[in-house]
Amino acid sequence: MEGKLVSLSRNMLAVVMNPEDANPMGNVHGGAIMKLVDTAAGVVAIRHAGKPAVTASIDRLDFLSPVFVGDLVILRANLNHVGKTSMEVGVRVESENVLTGEVRHTASAYLSFVALDAKGRPSQVPPLILETEEDRRRNLEAGFRRTCRLEVKEQEKNHFPGIRDDC
Repeated sequence: MEGKLVSLSRNMLAVVMNPEDANPMGNVHGGAIMKLVDTAAGVVAIRHAGKPAVTASIDRLDFLSPVFVGDLVILRANLNHVGKTSMEVGVRVESENVLTGEVRHTASAYLSFVALDAKGRPSQVPPLILETEEDRRRNLEAGFRRTCRLEVKEQEKNHFPGIRDDC
């Protein structure tokens, strides 16, 4: 299978936050931001795989500053790592007050996706061709996160049998 360049799957999504996205205080709900993060990351995964891909997990989603009604939310999604059937996508979320031009780093997230074949089973994805030093750094860090994620799953399985069934 021929590899694909990181740059071919990158995605940017920009959305103005409206009152229906917010709580009574005027802050946008974290869940509204999470949905946008998943959407932006999903496009990256599908572009790279060239087939359907589904969210397998969100390793991390850190909220750093609030988003308000009227803000423009900008999501930049990038493919960080590729396994046999899985992919890690990183998403940086910024919010811009369009009246003042102030831009805040709002959130960062790491999501894992699995590509699916026509029968809904995990399907092989193309290798990732890293283009820049930034791509190489992201790939190295993503490999570390993958190793940690698998170690935690193994520890849970060994120390807490059935825990995933009890959640």
